[in-house]
Amino acid sequence: MKTVTTIAASPSTNDKSDLRRIDINPDFWYPLAWSHDLKRGKTIGRRFGKQPIALVRPLEGTVFALEDRCAHRQVPLSKGRVEGEAVQCCYHGWAYGRSGRCIDVPYLGKGKLPNGVRTYPCIESGGLIFIFPGDPAKAKTTPLPELAQVDNPAFKTRRFSPEVKCHYTFMHENLMDMNHQFLHRRQMGQIRARFLGQDEGENFIEARYSFARSGNQQPLAERLIFGKHHDDPNRVQPVEEVVTIRTTYPYQSLHIHDKDGDLIMQLFAVYVPNSADGKSSQNFGLLSVLRPKTPFLIDLIWPALGIFTHRIFEEDREIMEMEQQAWNELGGDRNVEVFPVVRKLRALLARCGVPAGGGTDSSGPITVHQKATDEVLEGREVLSEA
Repeated sequence: MKTVTTIAASPSTNDKSDLRRIDINPDFWYPLAWSHDLKRGKTIGRRFGKQPIALVRPLEGTVFALEDRCAHRQVPLSKGRVEGEAVQCCYHGWAYGRSGRCIDVPYLGKGKLPNGVRTYPCIESGGLIFIFPGDPAKAKTTPLPELAQVDNPAFKTRRFSPEVKCHYTFMHENLMDMNHQFLHRRQMGQIRARFLGQDEGENFIEARYSFARSGNQQPLAERLIFGKHHDDPNRVQPVEEVVTIRTTYPYQSLHIHDKDGDLIMQLFAVYVPNSADGKSSQNFGLLSVLRPKTPFLIDLIWPALGIFTHRIFEEDREIMEMEQQAWNELGGDRNVEVFPVVRKLRALLARCGVPAGGGTDSSGPITVHQKATDEVLEGREVLSEA
């Protein structure tokens, strides 16, 4: 008698365990822009989920981040003008310093200033501007992530920041599950992922793979970086490289070591929700490649590597946006997951995240603007500090 195994689908729409209804935890450092995007004396607007955030680079001093709403009429401060170490709202000229306090209302006088807007801990590292959108008291004790090999001259690093119209958890699943190489057959040729093992802890999950090539088509960029891989159908192919994928919440990394154990490639990636509904993410990545011994070879192959990785990612982007569209149409997560590593990854993302609306909304130490405004109108002074 034949036995049929049934695998239950994921939770229904109303089930609170639906992973796509879990917001990312705000108590970590998240990049919102590249340093070169923000010029001296300028401001730009970005989002962390439901929170609009203005990044300000004053004429002197370091970058700072404010809630991107003027306390007066809620106009974006990112549309304003930077004056000295403050930003002026484009509407009535209200000015805010790096503390978030209102330091000038041109037609009131400095003795009658309203309270200001929320401020965010902000730091630059590795060419990225990070903010801490959660509890600011935790910022000093929360470390920045390892940014690939961006400061190591032995590596050349490529930077990329595509937007993908999907929930951030789809991004983690895609990279962790190397069994999807069939998707990339036009770019990668015929290869098969071989699962080598896993490791896990309270805040991380790791999977290790090697790849067996079943065809002779090897991309030029891959061959130049890793060398030519020969296909011998009469024997099991040796492990040429070990690919390690690791989600250390909320970041993700990929390391490739050669057969001698030397690091030859490292990827850092983080997926930052940038829409109020959580169905879009701005993704920041740093891809570091070990420079070959031949001088200037890396510079010659760099354009080819860029085209190769871009094509791979575009295939991933299309498929993840299809997944999000299916979730939208079905009204919830119907995925049938069978790979144990991804099942554990989903549990990690759910455990470390927060219920929808609890992590990326505007809750937190934000000034009650209307109360401050009422006090100004009644003639009472509200103290302010720069």
